[in-house]
Amino acid sequence: MATENEAQGPNASDYIKHHLVHFNSSGHKQEKLVDFHIINYDTVFYSASVGLIAVLLMAIAARKATSGVPGRFQSMVEMLFEMVADQAKSLIHSRESRKFVAPLGLTVFMWILFMNAMDFLPVDLLPRIWSDLVGPVFGIDPHHAYQRVVPTADLNGTLGMSIGVLLVTLYYNVKIKGLGGFAHELIAAPFGDKWFLAPFNFALTMIEFLAKTVSHGMRLFGNMFAGELIFMLIALLGAAWTGPNAGSIALWLAGVVAGSAWAIFHIMVILLQAFIFMMLTLVYVGQAHEGH
Repeated sequence: MATENEAQGPNASDYIKHHLVHFNSSGHKQEKLVDFHIINYDTVFYSASVGLIAVLLMAIAARKATSGVPGRFQSMVEMLFEMVADQAKSLIHSRESRKFVAPLGLTVFMWILFMNAMDFLPVDLLPRIWSDLVGPVFGIDPHHAYQRVVPTADLNGTLGMSIGVLLVTLYYNVKIKGLGGFAHELIAAPFGDKWFLAPFNFALTMIEFLAKTVSHGMRLFGNMFAGELIFMLIALLGAAWTGPNAGSIALWLAGVVAGSAWAIFHIMVILLQAFIFMMLTLVYVGQAHEGH
């Protein structure tokens, strides 16, 4: 026998809860915000897809680049490349290291920018396409299709990227200072090279690496998750349409105005978050080139 809630259909709370569940390997039974035993298939698929699109766009720009008067697309890519190269040069003084780190910074910026930009798609667009076209092939009930399309709104994804930056940082610490030099730094800073201070130095250094990594991923996740949630709340205004009456028309217009205003503001958010993540990547790698 159906419950009263089921008879009335999903409410606003049900709508939000539904859209905050990933299409994953757990059968959509998410009990933790971060669970590395679960694979979020939607995060993997959309992050890989937009990453491939970014690579293709950069490849097209490189292939069509000319030494003459550049077109608009080439000019935009050149400005972006010069911006990242200038930031890398100011933070990393090793020319040899910049050959890898500058392209890494550009890759990080473009990839995160494209992942963030998925937030501009209507909330129900890709989930509806999935449920109507792909879902039936896999026997998924269209009314229960789960799909989250903003990879940077998944803490598993952003922490994965920040851990990747940590590994690059550790690599350059060893490459620049040598294994022995880096090991000595772990127990000699920040309190000094005294044997009785080594445990405290090592503990604080480990806390520093952990704090940098967690905050690096959490900052991006927090901003994008909040933006995604606001878009969902705005979508509820449009969903309040019940017919051509004054109340529903007003709610629909409010949804259009609020959605447009938030989308315009969100342009700055997605650009800023991509820039901050890229800059922190360069900063952390730059710090690996310096001794305490």
